[in-house]
Amino acid sequence: MTTAQVSTGASANAARTGLYLAVLQLVFTLGWTTYVVYLPRLAADVGLAPAVVIFILMLDQAIFTIADTAMGIAADRIAPVVGRLGLFVGVLAAISCAAFVALPFVAGIGAGAQVGLIALIVVWSVTSSALRAPPLTLLGKYRARPQVPFLAALAMLGYGLAGAVSPYLGVMLRAHDARLPFVISGAVLLLTALGLSRIEYDVARDTSPPTPAEAAKPLGLVPIAFIVAMVALALGYQLHFAMNSAPFYLRFAKPDELQWLMPVFWIGFNIAMFPASLIVKHRGGLIVMGAAGLLGAVAIAAAELAGSLNTLIAAQFLAGAAWGCMLMSAISAALAIGSTGAEGKVTGLVFSALALGTFARMAAVAGGLQKMPEYAPLLHWAPVACWSVAGAGLLVIAAARLQGAPGLKASAGG
Repeated sequence: MTTAQVSTGASANAARTGLYLAVLQLVFTLGWTTYVVYLPRLAADVGLAPAVVIFILMLDQAIFTIADTAMGIAADRIAPVVGRLGLFVGVLAAISCAAFVALPFVAGIGAGAQVGLIALIVVWSVTSSALRAPPLTLLGKYRARPQVPFLAALAMLGYGLAGAVSPYLGVMLRAHDARLPFVISGAVLLLTALGLSRIEYDVARDTSPPTPAEAAKPLGLVPIAFIVAMVALALGYQLHFAMNSAPFYLRFAKPDELQWLMPVFWIGFNIAMFPASLIVKHRGGLIVMGAAGLLGAVAIAAAELAGSLNTLIAAQFLAGAAWGCMLMSAISAALAIGSTGAEGKVTGLVFSALALGTFARMAAVAGGLQKMPEYAPLLHWAPVACWSVAGAGLLVIAAARLQGAPGLKASAGG
């Protein structure tokens, strides 16, 4: 076999890896949307008050915050043995999907199933963390570094597509019985997750095996700053998109038009990642994250001050594009920072940061902050502050790396 044929085969396997991860993220995120749509009904079926639903969702995010990092660390330890990562993810995916599919059936029992429903939710939350960071470690452990940004963009494309179709899915599902959507979502997710072993063998075949993970070491200054910035970026995204975007649109549009307007953010997200991945390939993830944070802050400010629907749509498109660049760059940077055998750990911390941002937003909703006039300016401008401060901090770290500051170059994410 010629060198060109080997290279072509490796490129094809790389593309398949990215597409597989995109499908996995798409199916998982749509499953989460199904869960959120039906949770109030499931809770009512077992006699839980509507006010409890937000606290169940907060419990999910609290579990994700811990479990995502724990699963990433576990992936680092088992990934050096080809096939074991696929087995690990497959077993936990089977448990996760079984718990997920059982939710509407257990809820159908009635008031006596409250404990059973909560227990299933906890099992599902813990085990589903195996479907986020661990599969993405394949990119860092087996793929050449120049390939990683494009493959990270492919993987996050599934997340963005799910975000775009979620409003339509929510409208479509509300009128249907929960059991069939849960069964279909669980079955498709399980089949997708079970494909990891095949993907793992394919990528291992055309690359050298990863070295065993090093002994656990304390995180250095750059990784800690990176994760703190990621928490701020995640919080800014949650406050802007989940809390502020709909009220922004309702200044100019009717409520039934939101399902057509909210996906504008995700269209920008999906389009911007791929050209941005070229910059990450040559300049590193941190500098793109920082620049996107600042540009995104400007876009959010423009959305806040928009005087027409067209201006708001343009601002939302740009804010989504910035978030896409941030998230794709964050995955690339995490894999680069963890390139000594801690890819899963650092990638898990990124997902934990996303969960923590979601938890904080839900806590704000549970506390009724959005209904308190005195907190309105804070909620409106906090996303601008989060993205601008985090973006500026990441650019400072990236600049220090470019200037060759001791200890930064090797760990600055590309």
